[in-house]
Amino acid sequence: MPSPASALARALDNRNLLGLLFMLPAAALLLLFLTYPLGLGTYLGFTDTKIGRSGVWIGLENYEFLWGDAVTRLALFNTLFYTFIASVIKFALGLWLALILNKHLPFKAFFRAVVLLPFIVPTALSALAFWWIYDSQFSIISWWNARFSTIAANIWRGVPFVAITLLAGLQTISPTYYEAASLDGASPWQQFRHVTLPLLTPIIAVVMTFSVLFTFTDFQLIYVLTRGGPLNATHLMATLSFQRAIPGGNLGEGAAIATAMVPFLLAAILLSYYGLQRRAWQQGSGDK
Repeated sequence: MPSPASALARALDNRNLLGLLFMLPAAALLLLFLTYPLGLGTYLGFTDTKIGRSGVWIGLENYEFLWGDAVTRLALFNTLFYTFIASVIKFALGLWLALILNKHLPFKAFFRAVVLLPFIVPTALSALAFWWIYDSQFSIISWWNARFSTIAANIWRGVPFVAITLLAGLQTISPTYYEAASLDGASPWQQFRHVTLPLLTPIIAVVMTFSVLFTFTDFQLIYVLTRGGPLNATHLMATLSFQRAIPGGNLGEGAAIATAMVPFLLAAILLSYYGLQRRAWQQGSGDK
């Protein structure tokens, strides 16, 4: 009969078992800080729980109320509008910056560090800076649109992430592809369209997924800058959920708003997966 020590040694030699053992701490953290809050929030969305009072199961009543609530519909529109406009502009500007920084420029390392500054500055500090820019009495801009002002702040903060990540992707593309395309007479635009974009597609899919997720769930920037005002014009789903749940005291309703965001986030993840599936096509495989 093998001794416990020898049995343990053989078990530790098993790579699959050893991998599971190493994953256990991360799995425990995810279970504690992600799965449990998600499950609790989903449950609360089907109750009438309020701060200081446990609720009872009410089924879909919260969702039926939110479906007919004008403020919630406005927050959903704001969230989709905010996410779409900001994500598209961040991608365009980020790709443009990445292409510039990928060239042989003097002081290239310095410029890359400068580009990162808006992303590494704390969100609350960025929001306070924009709050001063838009201040009604002391601002450098005397008139501004609430929705587009928040979008501008989000773009300023999010472009560096897109640019630096796409730059990392550009640097993985072998120069031999461009040399071959140049020998075939391809113009710079044709090289970008037929070499750069196809090979960069998997990175674009991942970057845009994270960009959409970060933008769709944005809370700090909006809450510090406008708190959803004026007249709910800049409320996003995240800020409205917080307002209804904490200051408003209706935890069930706030949880229902937060839970309603999940299908949109899953849709973004599925779009990213579709983009990643194109890797097989780029490698010349028949499977997509």
